[in-house]
Amino acid sequence: MPAPPLPALALPPRSAAERVAAHDWDGVTSELDGGGSAVLKGLLTAAECRDIAALYPREEPFRSRVVMARHGFGRGEYRYFRYPLPGLVGDLRDALYPRLAPLANRWNERMGEAARFPARHADFLALCHAAGQNRPTPLLLQYRTGDHNCLHQDLYGDLVFPLQLAVLLSEPERDFTGGEFVLTEQRPRMQSRVEVVPLRQGDAVLFAVRHRPVRGTRGDYRVSLRHGVSRVRSGLRHTLGIIFHDAA
Repeated sequence: MPAPPLPALALPPRSAAERVAAHDWDGVTSELDGGGSAVLKGLLTAAECRDIAALYPREEPFRSRVVMARHGFGRGEYRYFRYPLPGLVGDLRDALYPRLAPLANRWNERMGEAARFPARHADFLALCHAAGQNRPTPLLLQYRTGDHNCLHQDLYGDLVFPLQLAVLLSEPERDFTGGEFVLTEQRPRMQSRVEVVPLRQGDAVLFAVRHRPVRGTRGDYRVSLRHGVSRVRSGLRHTLGIIFHDAA
């Protein structure tokens, strides 16, 4: 009688560094240079997305909660994580930063900005903390039916890293409808350009926080960017936001 088949063995979860390294960073950099955003598909698994979203009702992972309507930010709410960050959140922040720092430095050089960013995220955070920016900025956002996030920039202090990341933790058309991630770009003496970035559960979008350089016929000039979320038409939408500078 033949032996029963062996059960399938689950693969161990990939480290943050491994999953970040799996992406085509030449392509990502080209997309960021060309349009101010780039999508990292499947950065998190569905199970990881559910686990992170399930933190939202708990108190201990977070330092504060913001109800957007109270401040004119839109409708919905978000919570800032406290230190120490949840393992995967902190690991992704540390693993992504060195991939982005060279581009951030090139952008600042092209825009005539004096700030330069060290190669290691820990060294950049030390600069933030020395400048009085001590509070962690990664956050978990929650939107229900009718909620939205007005166009904005996540600055938090004088030291600003020019790029940030948002990971969609919910599945469109299953968990929610509407709620598209939106970017706008204002070029001098031109009307704003609007882009809707399509994401699935676990996909991440990298995008410019405030400014990026654009090559023109007379050299580089800067454009201003804002981001937001359109109205959620039904369901519940969670997003993980990873900002690389800390807050004052």
